[in-house]
Amino acid sequence: MPSARFNRPARLLHWVMAALILAMLLIGVGMVTSLSGYGALVALHRPLGILILVLALLRLVNRRLHPPPPLPADLPAWQRRAAQASHVALYGLMLAMPLVGWAMLSAARYPVALVGPVVLPPILPRSPMLYAGLRSLHTILAYALFGVILAHVGAALLHGLIRRDGVFASMAPWRPRRPGEG
Repeated sequence: MPSARFNRPARLLHWVMAALILAMLLIGVGMVTSLSGYGALVALHRPLGILILVLALLRLVNRRLHPPPPLPADLPAWQRRAAQASHVALYGLMLAMPLVGWAMLSAARYPVALVGPVVLPPILPRSPMLYAGLRSLHTILAYALFGVILAHVGAALLHGLIRRDGVFASMAPWRPRRPGEG
């Protein structure tokens, strides 16, 4: 059972981003299923997407400066490779989703308003064809992110409830109990 934990900023960023990404997925579903609330949902979706992009970059910097704790020595090689691949996919999608969204809105010449008068500049030229392709890509990436998140949660539950090997505890927002504590 590894005693090492992710550092406090890594744990904080992980759980804040988990809540934000779940909210974004639900907002995205609401955007495609509701006409009455569409404007309000989009107004929330855009700045939250940029916030997720910034937080993902902070996570990468923190991860570079503070490597994650080692996986258990008895973890099968295929599970190690799956863990590595899922983290690459998660980070890639956390970066790609907001960038594709920003690019998509740029191609449509829709402003990406953050707070008040703060609006991000377009990162692509106006192009209805590019907008359509990026909109489809954004949707595909959202489904991929949802699938990777489900696999991530499943693996966390496996480590926390079945293997009980300290992997879940290393990212838990609470201090893990020590043997003998009530």
